[in-house]
Amino acid sequence: MNSPAPVLRTVLGDIAPDAVHGPALAHEHLVLDLDHRGDGGAVLDGRHTAAVTAELAALREEYGLALVVELTCRGMGRDVRTLARISRDAQVAVVAATGWYYEPFHTPEIERGDVADLTAALVREIEDGIGTTGVRPGVLGEIGSHGDTPAPAESKVLRASARAALATGLSVATHAQLGRGGLAQLELLTGEGLPPHRISVGHQDLLDDPAVHRELAASGAYVAFDTVGKDGYQSDETRLRLLLALLEAGHADRALLSCDISRHGYLASEGGQGYGHLFGSFLPKVRAAGVDDDLIDLLTRRNPLRFLSGTAVEES
Repeated sequence: MNSPAPVLRTVLGDIAPDAVHGPALAHEHLVLDLDHRGDGGAVLDGRHTAAVTAELAALREEYGLALVVELTCRGMGRDVRTLARISRDAQVAVVAATGWYYEPFHTPEIERGDVADLTAALVREIEDGIGTTGVRPGVLGEIGSHGDTPAPAESKVLRASARAALATGLSVATHAQLGRGGLAQLELLTGEGLPPHRISVGHQDLLDDPAVHRELAASGAYVAFDTVGKDGYQSDETRLRLLLALLEAGHADRALLSCDISRHGYLASEGGQGYGHLFGSFLPKVRAAGVDDDLIDLLTRRNPLRFLSGTAVEES
């Protein structure tokens, strides 16, 4: 019996992976609220929707941007109705997420429920849609932990996410705070039976440890260099060195790239690097280092599509 054709679940409906002909941003936020300090900085809300939409539309026109993986989940100010509006107006596909971020942003059900309860909650949302919107998540993420070992509540969320991924066929994208703890995340997720190729370990460009990157990639997991342009955390020069090391080690098929725009001050309209920093600034440096267009396509299109769908994507 033939397996069903893979699909990508977007906020406007399912699409085939081979229908995506342009690059993707593998880890972004278009709407979120992480404002625990009260300064209003870590917010992207209705005041910023027009600017976000305009940026994505401009990137579609200039670089062919075709897909954004939007990893705002429970407790992060998720708003999938606004995501659908942005996607429709910008004419860029958007994949929405479910799950829980790292411990400071956990919602009350995590303390109340066990792994089975949390798994059931995730599966319901994946199968039935988010709230009353009818929008179904297309990825689990960004599932968070901090430190070298996840806290007990974070371990519970990681295990539930793996079980929900197995039950629904979705993949899991993690938040490894400052790049730490990725191997421990991988161990927990695969310990529940989730195949490594269904896992993307986040923020590895913040961890200056090529040996860890090689170990993650060699396992079959994706290694996310997903804070490109956030110079306050890491320089792009270091990111480039780490990425090239992973490519030279033979793991080009396991790298993902993105900018993780998570504050309105990062928007181009407010003088920030914007969602286009990857295309306008970082990738030219990658090309200057000798990486050809086919490899750029692997990094920015085929890899994210394979991660989301769990299958090979034909070259176009």
